[in-house]
Amino acid sequence: MKEIALITGASTGIGFEIAKLFAIENINLLIVSRDKQKLLKIKDEFENQYKIEVITLATDLSSDSGVQDILDVVKSNSLIVNYLVNNAGFGDYGSFIERSIVKYREMVHLNIISLTELSYYYGKEMVKRGKGRILNVASMAGLQPDPNFAVYGATKSYVISLTEAIHKEFENSGVTVTVLSPGATASNFMERADMSNAKLYASGVMSSVDVAREGYIGMMKGKLHVIPGLQNKILGFFSGIMPPGKLRLSVAAKIMAAK
Repeated sequence: MKEIALITGASTGIGFEIAKLFAIENINLLIVSRDKQKLLKIKDEFENQYKIEVITLATDLSSDSGVQDILDVVKSNSLIVNYLVNNAGFGDYGSFIERSIVKYREMVHLNIISLTELSYYYGKEMVKRGKGRILNVASMAGLQPDPNFAVYGATKSYVISLTEAIHKEFENSGVTVTVLSPGATASNFMERADMSNAKLYASGVMSSVDVAREGYIGMMKGKLHVIPGLQNKILGFFSGIMPPGKLRLSVAAKIMAAK
């Protein structure tokens, strides 16, 4: 049976850069996204450059069939998931009642349900073997309520809470669970979330390479929380100590306002 790193949302951005870091360390990969052609291009690149095996799966984790597709590929290829990176996710920027409820359903399914199921299935197997690492990609948006980003922020708050809980449950099992909470990052996330008019992205962003590196290192060290970038760490600190209420909401609303 082949030991692999399973990475969702691996065709671009943070997911791609994390996949590359595994490849550099000669760890075989199962990379997942909706874009078959990008996955095949990455497969060719990584197999030629790093001499590893890369298995690709084009599926939609915002649908009911996505997780089952992964389970089937892992089983049919006799794979052992030693590393799980739940990176796939998307946001949708704008007033809560003016955006699409269909998109909200897909977001909740991808950001919460699929992440939970993959963490459950492969976390269980890791604990049985006594080793493994899980990295769940959340967001700074999960640290407080986010006007104009309400559903996305709520899904990422769930990811943070879930990760914290199972990190503690898996203590002394040989399995670690880490949550990566990036701030604004240069990737295709902004375009998909329709955030070109958000002030947040006008004040500078981190690169996917830098975010991925911090997340990867934190995962390998078994850290609980990874917040990339000094400015984000400061914001994360104040989000943690600021009491809930109107002041916190007002600050969040200013951060998430349109230009």
